[in-house]
Amino acid sequence: MQAVTEGDRRKEVRVLLDRIQAHPERDWTAARRRIATLNRLIAKPKPH
Repeated sequence: MQAVTEGDRRKEVRVLLDRIQAHPERDWTAARRRIATLNRLIAKPKPH
């Protein structure tokens, strides 16, 4: 199993935002929750 990197999280956020923008008529509730979670993980201070 590979570790998930901050870059992976940023890429996932970008993909989700692109999908939302391409199809705003859909219900993106779950995707928006995932984006919020990813943003919290990205914003966390990194251990030294």
